[in-house]
Amino acid sequence: MNSDAPSSTRLLPEQFISETIEPCGCVFDAEAMAAGSPGVPSSFLWRGEEIRVKAVLSSAKTTRPCRNGSGERYINKHIYRVETEDGRIMSMYRRRSGSKRDAWTLYTIQNKVGKND
Repeated sequence: MNSDAPSSTRLLPEQFISETIEPCGCVFDAEAMAAGSPGVPSSFLWRGEEIRVKAVLSSAKTTRPCRNGSGERYINKHIYRVETEDGRIMSMYRRRSGSKRDAWTLYTIQNKVGKND
C-alpha cells in the first residue's frame, strides 16, 4: 500500500500508463498557476472516461540544465500525485518546454482493490 494513499484505501500495484490526457473545461488550481506551476485540472478525459480529481496528494519538479551552456537549471516537468473521486491514485505530469505541444500526461494509476482487477 502506498504511503500517499488514504489509510482506509487498499490499492493494487501501480500500472504504467504514459498517455496524454485532455483537461475538461477551464477549471484549474488558480493558486498553483499564480505561483508559476500549471494548475492541476479538476477533471480530465482519459480513454473516453471523465475523471474528477478529489485531492492533490503531492507535487514535485524535475529540472534540466540550460540549453545554452550556462550553469542555470530550468524546470522540465511538474509532477503531481492525485486522488480521484472514485478512490484511484494517479500520477500525472506536464512538461515545461515552452512548446505549444506541451500536454498533460497520465503516468501511472493505482486502482482500488475490487476496481478493474
